[in-house]
Amino acid sequence: MTGRAAEPEVIWARPARTGRGPKPAYSRSDITDAAVRIADADGIDAVSMRRIAAELGCGTMSLYNYVPRKEDLYELMVDQASGEYALGGPSGDWRADMRAVAREARGILHRHPWVIRLMTTGYAYGPNALRFLEHCLECLAGLDLPGGTKMELIATVNGTVMTIVANELAVAERARSLPWSEEQEQAVRHAYLASRLASGAYPRLTALFAEAAPPLDAEEVFTRTIDRVLDSFAKD
Repeated sequence: MTGRAAEPEVIWARPARTGRGPKPAYSRSDITDAAVRIADADGIDAVSMRRIAAELGCGTMSLYNYVPRKEDLYELMVDQASGEYALGGPSGDWRADMRAVAREARGILHRHPWVIRLMTTGYAYGPNALRFLEHCLECLAGLDLPGGTKMELIATVNGTVMTIVANELAVAERARSLPWSEEQEQAVRHAYLASRLASGAYPRLTALFAEAAPPLDAEEVFTRTIDRVLDSFAKD
């Protein structure tokens, strides 16, 4: 995909289609839908104008009348994913509302893992992204913090969720790639860890594992992590 714009422009300010001729059988939304389907199925590296054109049954070059640059396509895709937030009215409990936002973000990223690679603050101007930010600021209206700090809170929550999900996706991908079961893999690793702890070289780790803490629940860890992020922004 090559750039066509002679000067900087925002895709949202650009007409939905340039060029002359009869109204086509597809739209910018159709292009975005196809790109998202491809990325969901085969990853972001599989997304190209040629692949999208084949999906829509049209000529590759005609798509540049709608989406002139790769960055524009990515911005359209990210904003479409952002449209999946429910964005109900604020409850009056900013912590509960931001916790709900974090859970929704986690679900969106699991449905569209490619968003983690594309996400950037430069993609914060789309209609769905703006609605998301407006919703978060409305939820935080009762929190006595400057506006800039509230934006930092939103960004920190989003960044934390992306980090958690990136690890969850990597763990799941690794488990799928193993030629044996995850249980067999973990048994071998735990046996190796036990041998190292028995060496006496790691007394603090040995003491920690001796506490025999219960197995970690992913949902509890996620909620606890988000709560700690929110706690860091709470006023005494």
